[in-house]
Amino acid sequence: MNAGDIAILVAGIACLLAVLVLIVAIGSLRREVTRIGALADELRRQTVPLVADAHRVVDQAATEMERVGAVLDTTESVHATVDSASRLAYRAFANPVVKVLAVRAGAASGMRRLAASAPAERTVTPASRDRSR
Repeated sequence: MNAGDIAILVAGIACLLAVLVLIVAIGSLRREVTRIGALADELRRQTVPLVADAHRVVDQAATEMERVGAVLDTTESVHATVDSASRLAYRAFANPVVKVLAVRAGAASGMRRLAASAPAERTVTPASRDRSR
Protein backbone atom coordinates (compact mmCIF):
# COMPACT_ATOMS: atom_id res chain seq x y z
CA MET A 1 0.00 0.00 0.00
CA ASN A 2 1.26 3.26 -0.89
CA ALA A 3 0.54 6.66 0.65
CA GLY A 4 -2.36 7.40 -1.71
CA ASP A 5 -4.09 4.15 -0.79
CA ILE A 6 -3.65 4.88 2.93
CA ALA A 7 -5.06 8.39 2.45
CA ILE A 8 -8.07 6.96 0.61
CA LEU A 9 -8.53 4.33 3.36
CA VAL A 10 -8.34 6.99 6.11
CA ALA A 11 -10.74 9.25 4.21
CA GLY A 12 -13.17 6.35 3.73
CA ILE A 13 -13.05 5.45 7.45
CA ALA A 14 -13.56 9.13 8.34
CA CYS A 15 -16.55 9.32 6.00
CA LEU A 16 -17.95 6.10 7.50
CA LEU A 17 -17.56 7.50 11.02
CA ALA A 18 -19.19 10.78 9.92
CA VAL A 19 -22.11 8.87 8.40
CA LEU A 20 -22.50 6.82 11.63
CA VAL A 21 -22.49 10.01 13.71
CA LEU A 22 -25.07 11.57 11.39
CA ILE A 23 -27.27 8.44 11.60
CA VAL A 24 -27.15 8.60 15.43
CA ALA A 25 -27.91 12.35 15.35
CA ILE A 26 -30.80 11.83 12.93
CA GLY A 27 -32.21 9.08 15.17
CA SER A 28 -31.97 11.35 18.20
CA LEU A 29 -33.60 14.22 16.32
CA ARG A 30 -36.38 11.90 15.14
CA ARG A 31 -37.13 10.82 18.73
CA GLU A 32 -37.21 14.45 19.85
CA VAL A 33 -39.50 15.47 16.98
CA THR A 34 -41.84 12.57 17.85
CA ARG A 35 -41.85 13.64 21.51
CA ILE A 36 -42.51 17.27 20.57
CA GLY A 37 -45.37 16.13 18.31
CA ALA A 38 -46.91 14.19 21.22
CA LEU A 39 -46.58 17.26 23.45
CA ALA A 40 -48.23 19.41 20.77
CA ASP A 41 -51.13 16.93 20.53
CA GLU A 42 -51.54 16.95 24.32
CA LEU A 43 -51.42 20.74 24.36
CA ARG A 44 -54.02 20.90 21.59
CA ARG A 45 -56.33 18.53 23.51
CA GLN A 46 -56.09 20.73 26.60
CA THR A 47 -56.30 24.13 24.94
CA VAL A 48 -59.20 23.54 22.55
CA PRO A 49 -61.74 23.23 25.42
CA LEU A 50 -60.16 26.23 27.15
CA VAL A 51 -60.48 28.34 24.00
CA ALA A 52 -64.11 27.22 23.62
CA ASP A 53 -64.76 28.25 27.24
CA ALA A 54 -63.05 31.58 26.61
CA HIS A 55 -65.29 32.19 23.58
CA ARG A 56 -68.37 31.40 25.67
CA VAL A 57 -67.26 33.75 28.45
CA VAL A 58 -66.54 36.53 25.95
CA ASP A 59 -69.99 36.06 24.41
CA GLN A 60 -71.59 36.25 27.87
CA ALA A 61 -69.57 39.36 28.70
CA ALA A 62 -70.68 40.97 25.44
CA THR A 63 -74.31 40.16 26.28
CA GLU A 64 -73.91 41.62 29.77
CA MET A 65 -72.28 44.74 28.33
CA GLU A 66 -75.27 45.21 26.05
CA ARG A 67 -77.56 44.92 29.08
CA VAL A 68 -75.45 47.41 31.03
CA GLY A 69 -75.60 49.77 28.06
CA ALA A 70 -79.39 49.46 27.98
CA VAL A 71 -79.57 50.12 31.73
CA LEU A 72 -77.34 53.18 31.35
CA ASP A 73 -79.51 54.50 28.52
CA THR A 74 -82.61 54.02 30.67
CA THR A 75 -80.89 55.66 33.64
CA GLU A 76 -79.93 58.66 31.52
CA SER A 77 -83.51 58.94 30.29
CA VAL A 78 -84.87 58.79 33.85
CA HIS A 79 -82.28 61.35 34.96
CA ALA A 80 -83.33 63.72 32.19
CA THR A 81 -87.01 63.26 33.06
CA VAL A 82 -86.42 63.85 36.78
CA ASP A 83 -84.25 66.86 36.01
CA SER A 84 -86.90 68.45 33.81
CA ALA A 85 -89.63 67.64 36.37
CA SER A 86 -87.49 69.19 39.10
CA ARG A 87 -86.98 72.36 37.06
CA LEU A 88 -90.70 72.51 36.32
CA ALA A 89 -91.59 72.07 40.01
CA TYR A 90 -89.08 74.73 40.98
CA ARG A 91 -90.55 77.17 38.49
CA ALA A 92 -94.12 76.34 39.56
CA PHE A 93 -93.62 76.51 43.32
CA ALA A 94 -90.72 78.90 43.90
CA ASN A 95 -92.64 82.16 43.39
CA PRO A 96 -95.75 81.19 45.43
CA VAL A 97 -93.64 79.78 48.26
CA VAL A 98 -91.59 82.97 48.40
CA LYS A 99 -94.79 85.01 48.49
CA VAL A 100 -96.29 82.89 51.29
CA LEU A 101 -93.10 83.23 53.33
CA ALA A 102 -93.10 87.00 52.75
CA VAL A 103 -96.74 87.27 53.86
CA ARG A 104 -96.00 85.17 56.95
CA ALA A 105 -92.97 87.31 57.82
CA GLY A 106 -95.00 90.48 57.30
CA ALA A 107 -97.86 89.16 59.43
CA ALA A 108 -95.49 88.17 62.20
CA SER A 109 -93.89 91.61 62.11
CA GLY A 110 -97.30 93.28 62.20
CA MET A 111 -98.41 91.12 65.13
CA ARG A 112 -95.28 92.05 67.05
CA ARG A 113 -95.89 95.76 66.39
CA LEU A 114 -99.50 95.49 67.46
CA ALA A 115 -98.49 93.67 70.60
CA ALA A 116 -95.86 96.29 71.40
CA SER A 117 -98.15 99.29 70.80
CA ALA A 118 -101.18 97.88 72.68
CA PRO A 119 -101.64 99.31 76.23
CA ALA A 120 -100.54 97.02 78.97
CA GLU A 121 -103.48 95.13 80.34
CA ARG A 122 -104.22 95.44 83.97
CA THR A 123 -103.35 92.45 85.94
CA VAL A 124 -106.07 91.28 88.22
CA THR A 125 -104.96 90.71 91.78
CA PRO A 126 -107.06 89.30 94.56
CA ALA A 127 -107.10 92.67 96.31
CA SER A 128 -108.45 94.43 93.23
CA ARG A 129 -111.21 91.86 92.95
CA ASP A 130 -112.37 92.60 96.41
CA ARG A 131 -112.59 96.34 95.67
CA SER A 132 -114.63 95.82 92.54
CA ARG A 133 -117.36 94.02 94.39
